Amino acid sequence: MGEALAASPAGWSREEWSRELSYAEGRRDHRFKWVLRRLLMAVFVVWGSVTLLFAIFFVVPGDRVDKVMGGDRVVSAETHAQVTRKFALDRPLVVQYGHYWRNLLRGDLGTSYVNDRDVSDILSKTTSASMRLAFWAVLVEINVGAGSGIFVAVKRSRSVGALGVVSTTAMLSLPVFVIGFVLQLAFGVFPFQHGWPQWMVLHVQGIGPDSWAFGIIPLGEQWRYLVLPALTLGSVSGAVLHRLTRDTVRSAMDSDFARAARARGVRERDVIVRHGIRNAIVPILTFVGVDLATLFGAAVVTESVFNWPGVGSQMAIALARADAPVVLGLTIILAIAYSFVNLLVDVVHTVIDPRVTP
Repeated sequence: MGEALAASPAGWSREEWSRELSYAEGRRDHRFKWVLRRLLMAVFVVWGSVTLLFAIFFVVPGDRVDKVMGGDRVVSAETHAQVTRKFALDRPLVVQYGHYWRNLLRGDLGTSYVNDRDVSDILSKTTSASMRLAFWAVLVEINVGAGSGIFVAVKRSRSVGALGVVSTTAMLSLPVFVIGFVLQLAFGVFPFQHGWPQWMVLHVQGIGPDSWAFGIIPLGEQWRYLVLPALTLGSVSGAVLHRLTRDTVRSAMDSDFARAARARGVRERDVIVRHGIRNAIVPILTFVGVDLATLFGAAVVTESVFNWPGVGSQMAIALARADAPVVLGLTIILAIAYSFVNLLVDVVHTVIDPRVTP
């Protein structure tokens, strides 16, 4: 503090500079406490999600052992007793709840009821697959949705605007599985049946060789498996982002400060960049940040259509089989991802726009 006071700017008195430093330190302390509160909220979100699912699994009618064994299979009394003892399904809910949290704090997520695999192993594979798919879907969403929204807002053409309205309405109206099937037919099945060049034929099922650079960049033939599910997953969100970007940029371009800039002789390109796009960054960032966390766990339909082994499809299978350890482990991952992304978006907001205070 003493060295900072000694280096006060020219024209500033020692008292003014001291007040400015005190204000800056207060802001840093406030920001640190705010981040700490958000982290504590994330812990509460994880705890609440796990507790709620525990209660749901307990109150859902039916024999949990029968669901674990497949539901329609005839299970002998001896097998039923063995499964019950192995997974401690006969213990009270409170005991199972405490046992789960004790193991969780040790880093043990438990074992799947269905295939007897470690939940950590299942999560490591499904989480990485969903992260890659969500990342490329968001890139599609930003480039196509935000890019076309800016173009429509700047172009000011009725025909271009009408095309944007029709295309986004179609994307929002069609179910995701329909979009996926149409893309499969158009870029996978039809080119294959008509002998198109190999580089034009895209794969419609599976994850492929699972070969990536830096964890997210597809290598070799991997991109052929990635393109269609990424387009499908990013299509609906891209339509929403198109409309959000179009309306935000158009509103900024019609504002008083944009007109004043034009009156001062500022070039239209600079007005678009400094006022239109710059004012659209914050809402775009908010939408993309929240959508990234949502896509990570809500891609059940897309992953099912393309047989992509991610979190969404694994969650659907685990719920159908009442595989509580897998469902709880996936829930923890989703809750942490959602809380972290939201915290990151809020922090970036305060950096981009100093008027936003935590």
